[in-house]
Amino acid sequence: MFRGVPFSAALLGAALLSAMPALAQKAGPASWQNDLTPVAATEWNYDFAAHLLERAGFGGTPEEIDALAKMTPAKAVARLVRFEGADISQLPPFEHSGIHDPGIEPFPPSRPAVTDMAKEKGEALGIKVKPSGNRRLQPIVDKFFYWLRASVLETNRVAYWWANRMLASPGPLQEKMALFWHGHFASNEAKVRDYRKLLGELDIFEKQGTGNFRDLTVAVAQSPGMLTFLDAGVNVKGAANENFAREIMELFTMGVGNYSEKDIREAARAFTGWNYVDLKFVVNKDQHDDGEKTFLGKTGRFDGVDVIDIIMQQPVTADFIAGKIYRYFVRQDISPELQKQLGAVLRQSHYEMAPLLEKIFLSRDFYSPASVGTAIKGPVELAVTTYHKLGLKSVPGVPDFNLVTGALGQQLFSPPTVAGWAGGQSWVTPGLLLERGNFVRDVLFPEISFLPPDRYTGGGEVRRVAERIRQGMDISTATADESKSGDIAESNKAADRDEDFNTRYGSFRGSQMAIERVKAIPRDTAQINLAGMVIHQDLKNTTQVVDYLIHRFMRVPPDAATRRKLVDFLDKELGTSDIAAAQTFMEQPLRLVLHLIMSQPEYQLG
Repeated sequence: MFRGVPFSAALLGAALLSAMPALAQKAGPASWQNDLTPVAATEWNYDFAAHLLERAGFGGTPEEIDALAKMTPAKAVARLVRFEGADISQLPPFEHSGIHDPGIEPFPPSRPAVTDMAKEKGEALGIKVKPSGNRRLQPIVDKFFYWLRASVLETNRVAYWWANRMLASPGPLQEKMALFWHGHFASNEAKVRDYRKLLGELDIFEKQGTGNFRDLTVAVAQSPGMLTFLDAGVNVKGAANENFAREIMELFTMGVGNYSEKDIREAARAFTGWNYVDLKFVVNKDQHDDGEKTFLGKTGRFDGVDVIDIIMQQPVTADFIAGKIYRYFVRQDISPELQKQLGAVLRQSHYEMAPLLEKIFLSRDFYSPASVGTAIKGPVELAVTTYHKLGLKSVPGVPDFNLVTGALGQQLFSPPTVAGWAGGQSWVTPGLLLERGNFVRDVLFPEISFLPPDRYTGGGEVRRVAERIRQGMDISTATADESKSGDIAESNKAADRDEDFNTRYGSFRGSQMAIERVKAIPRDTAQINLAGMVIHQDLKNTTQVVDYLIHRFMRVPPDAATRRKLVDFLDKELGTSDIAAAQTFMEQPLRLVLHLIMSQPEYQLG
């Protein structure tokens, strides 16, 4: 059961999954399904504008929806797709903490690798080995663990910065497309281990996400983040690594079954030598296989760009990408005929994304009952949409955005695999529905025992070492393995005092150094004034209030019986149905009823 909410998560899940097809409201006629004819100006209305903002952005306030509804459909779609009238240049850039030191590069793959390097060369990570004394390699080990932790913390700051862009941008489709590409060209911090490379990929998605798909693919393929994630460093002449070649065809462009194993091997040869130095793409010519290759029926001395261009020439590529974009913005099921029509739009535009997006968003199919109110919001979309509809100008620090979305199954920069997130119904298991209700609860009623994860850092091992040092223990004692005892433990402690480094202490000290240098995430709570919202709308009674909240926050309204229960609940909490009589004490009851509204199965749909 949700905290304070009388609904069963299991029942919510069952209701959502079984009722989804029947929940669509305020859509066009059923005959519009699969019809790519543009919706007419005479058919355009407030509900269609709301649906457009819900899918092509992160929802809208009644004022934003009304402004879009007053435009023609073509103008409304152009405003979103081509950013007409939207000055996105005023959005602030990411403010780095200054945590990266040039000496870190190239960052070693493991702690043993960094200590071996130090022993061999006399220095590593920009730090020289101590000439004498105890634990001569300790500063180097500390620095290794420092960067691991600092990069994670800075990546979490990047996620907050991006979430704020999603919330505040006057061009929300730019951010929605960037979120799509982040799941499509997936890479994660756990393997890349450099927030700068992930930020670089995000910059590509932001700048090129609604541009040309061919150019976007080349840019991503040459980005240090993707090169790291798919093991470009070991893809060399004579020992080609097939990871990237396989993924670029299977996941990024063509889909399974449209190429052979030989095509993978030949493509891998073409990508040999592609690598990076710090944040710069390089081609190591001595590691590149410049020999003749046969790929997808064409023969030549191809490099990676040639391979991408040949992939773009395949009809299946445009169909695959158009279908995936359709599933993201419209609905999961797409007929083969409709997918081919959309693929043809993408091919005819030479892979420019804007014509395809305009075709989709203007189509009658987009506003059909099969499309409206049938998409399950992903965790990031759910959080940002909630904040947007509440009228917030920035993402609050309590609850923590990264912890919330992670608990719901989608933490930014942490996709589970190179395939990204599964999405769809995987977002709404009974357990995840429970977490969704608790997220809303924590926004409306913030936790008083909140501990900021970017300050209260490190695992149990790190915290145990920290506590022991605070108790006055020396490093050897504080980092000793508690599972050992007696003579063995004493001998280990003796050996520990003579070692070159202490890994446990390095993990502790590295985390400590990271907290010192990484800027803190602001920990404000959501500034919500529902009472002021109700008074501003001049609402007279509880029925009007519930109807307004449903209208503002839900694209798929609850059934009549649930609506009646919500009104009865607010009546009971206020002790009256007269809003004027309850003005001085209605904020808490309004938050309670909004929590109930946001915990409905329909709230998960957009």
